[in-house]
Amino acid sequence: MSDWNANIVDEFRRNGGQVGGNFAGAPMTLLHHVGRKSGKETVSPVMYLADDDDPATIYVFASAAGAPNHPAWYHNVLAAGTTTIEVGTETFEVAVEEVTGEKRDRIYAVQAARYPGFAGYEEKTAGIRTIPVVALRRAS
Repeated sequence: MSDWNANIVDEFRRNGGQVGGNFAGAPMTLLHHVGRKSGKETVSPVMYLADDDDPATIYVFASAAGAPNHPAWYHNVLAAGTTTIEVGTETFEVAVEEVTGEKRDRIYAVQAARYPGFAGYEEKTAGIRTIPVVALRRAS
């Protein structure tokens, strides 16, 4: 998986934030995070959904492609409270906040409607875990 992610990160940076393959045309961000236990910095490519009402906010989804456990980045960014992301050719700091309840459900439904793979991830995790939605708000 790390080689796969590394290839996507390289492609993202070479192409001004665009990648091909399964993610062609999808809004992508590179999410930087530091391991809570290891202290190692990692960069994870993830799809995002822009907030229609707040241009400073995007939402990312801890789907882990429908795996039974939350991805490490989710735990790391929540513990840190802030992180760095890359969108297009920009790199900037963001505040991290988990979205819950009805708002989470509404945002996830929009993502699943736009990208049906997310509906599949939700089916895979049904009864096991709820896929978290995380708001990343640009720091001022």
